[in-house]
Amino acid sequence: MAFKDWSVEKVLKIRKFCRVFRIILGIALIAAGVVSGIVWFYLGVIPLMAGIFNFCPLCAITKKCNIV
Repeated sequence: MAFKDWSVEKVLKIRKFCRVFRIILGIALIAAGVVSGIVWFYLGVIPLMAGIFNFCPLCAITKKCNIV
């Protein structure tokens, strides 16, 4: 099934899930960094900000995402 065949409601459901998932992932990574002391986990700021601002860095880089 191609993306063109997807309904608007289905796309909005996916986007809503992805946004919440990015925020939770970002918070979890930052918390793991605070607890463990490993600074690499602070990269969790990237998915956290992507979720908060509803922005997909991968879509911006590849220019293949037409879901707005």
